[in-house]
Amino acid sequence: MLRLKDELSRLPGISEVLVFGQRDYSMRVWLDPDKLAARDLAVSDVIAAIREQNAQVAVGQVGQPPSATGQVRQLPITVVGRLSEPEEFSEIVIRTTHDGRMLRIKDVGRVEINARSQDISNRFDGKPTVGLAIFQLPNANALATADAIKAKMDELSQDFPDGLIHEIGYDTTPFIRESILEVVKALRDATILVAIVVLVFLQGWRPAIIPLVAVPVAIVGTFAAMAVAGFSLNNLTLFGLVLAIGIVVDDAIVVVEAVEQHLERGLSPRAATIQAMADVSGPIIAVGFVLSAVFVPCAFVSGIVGQFFRQFALTISVSTVISTLNSLTLSPALAALLLRPRHGHRDLLTRLFDLLLGWLFRSFDFGMRLSTRGYLFGVGKLLRVPALVLLVYAGLLLLTYWGFIRLPTGFIPTQDKGYLVASVQLPDSSSAERTRSVITKLEEIARCTPGVKNVNSVAGNSFLLSAYGSNFGSMFIILDGFDKRREPSLGVDAIMKRIKDRCAAEIPEATINIFPPPAVSGLGRAGGFKIMVEDRGDVGLSTLQSQTDNLVSKGNANSELSGLFTVYKANSPQFFVDVDRDACLQQGVSLGELFGTMQAYMGSRYVNDFNRFGRTWQVIVQAEGQFRNEVDDVKRLMVRNRHGGMVPLGSLCDVRLVTSPLVLTQIGRAHV
Repeated sequence: MLRLKDELSRLPGISEVLVFGQRDYSMRVWLDPDKLAARDLAVSDVIAAIREQNAQVAVGQVGQPPSATGQVRQLPITVVGRLSEPEEFSEIVIRTTHDGRMLRIKDVGRVEINARSQDISNRFDGKPTVGLAIFQLPNANALATADAIKAKMDELSQDFPDGLIHEIGYDTTPFIRESILEVVKALRDATILVAIVVLVFLQGWRPAIIPLVAVPVAIVGTFAAMAVAGFSLNNLTLFGLVLAIGIVVDDAIVVVEAVEQHLERGLSPRAATIQAMADVSGPIIAVGFVLSAVFVPCAFVSGIVGQFFRQFALTISVSTVISTLNSLTLSPALAALLLRPRHGHRDLLTRLFDLLLGWLFRSFDFGMRLSTRGYLFGVGKLLRVPALVLLVYAGLLLLTYWGFIRLPTGFIPTQDKGYLVASVQLPDSSSAERTRSVITKLEEIARCTPGVKNVNSVAGNSFLLSAYGSNFGSMFIILDGFDKRREPSLGVDAIMKRIKDRCAAEIPEATINIFPPPAVSGLGRAGGFKIMVEDRGDVGLSTLQSQTDNLVSKGNANSELSGLFTVYKANSPQFFVDVDRDACLQQGVSLGELFGTMQAYMGSRYVNDFNRFGRTWQVIVQAEGQFRNEVDDVKRLMVRNRHGGMVPLGSLCDVRLVTSPLVLTQIGRAHV
């Protein structure tokens, strides 16, 4: 795993590689407090022995200057300083008795190389796994970076041991690829539609070439402007390109139609083009300026709204300006070169074209004449009943308003990006084992839901809250590819609802919230919004709790909101150790020794470092698990006083159950 992390970190476009499931290595020294107390030893004796016998030492060199004249050799002196094997740490001598016997760490505990922290576990599709979270640089190409990662993993997997495989369970690039594909489809459809419209209305293959050339020229020019401005292909610019494709073809079609109109009057192609441009140049410039005036001001909007719409607005504005320039330069030049008089000499290709599609053109002209007469007849009749027309118009306005209020509203619309994020929270102070059990149930529900491809779960960490705790869990629910989820029942909202309903019915012991991804990647951890409730009047934790619960309750009662929750609990159970400082002074126990003993036994105590795999890791001392299961285990721990005697913690402190919040965010304020 270390090699994988190093290899991937060196790839272009990678900013950071985090490892989930396998934490940092450490030399874990598991102690038996009873054995230490029986030998009148404290945990501080073990820590002192490790620090003394596992130390990095620079001994020196033989013949190092200044030296005697004629010294011909200079050799370094090496000794065993830092230890590297568990067996070597087990042999560390803690104490030597008067009769020469030595007490070693292996006599009061055991040593192993293990994870520095075992609070977090990672699973993929129900199997224990090690996950690599790879983050790209802000200016990196997401698709190129993803392809490089996949190629490197395929290369490195050749050296994997038998039975070890790798899978890409959470990939954000399919949505980007799908978005680009939609732009390609829009460009394809626009090109085909423009060709059909020009062919049918102008009835010639030459007029169709001009707008078809204008589209790629404008789009390529837009890409060049985006590169100069430092923009990337993202949701906003892709959406702008889709709209721009429809805009850039209009001006070219206007030019071709104007030239064709004058060709029908008998003018030569050059003269018809000059006359047509005299007629339409003003309107083309006006349209370009008007559209630019609509979108350019969006580039100067400040705040988060400006960040969203700046790239979108400039993409459309640039494509509009380029389209205007094309219509004033490229399109008329092509028209003068390509178009031919309607009643002059017709080349072989044009005659063949007319022979093949002449019947279609005649049928279209007949239909156009009929529809034009019908339209004129209908308009003439409606002008006689203006009240009825106004009534229908008012009805259309009402239908427009009704449709407007019925559509979902939001700052940024939620999008199907191919995955969901689940947040799991058990009652406060729940054990890690209970959390893993709930995660297992959620995995089974998600994997049985149609449309779900993989699930990647993490117990002990809340991805949405950036918080660690034994009662927290997170899950990434990876959906099938977009090509397999065309039906509405396999959309992200439908899948999310089915999983929520089953969780509410089958996992009542935990609060499980499922969210879509953020509409804009990087803006938050999930879709929706986040509110911070502040205690500005120092009213206390309980009042803060009641007001927060009141806000959540009223929010969920609103039909336009759903899934509001809070992790803040003012009454989370905790054990409070009330140290009797007078008793400590009377019995000669220093507070530093007392707190150090509790930290080493009940938590973990960092001692120093050791070297392994070409890296530096920590040496950690902690009590075995069976000595940390109950609150009474705290009272039975022994601490040594200044006279060399062992004093139980139960005689120096009182342990009682209290309530206090587990998660409380402090917000700093600057006062001027």
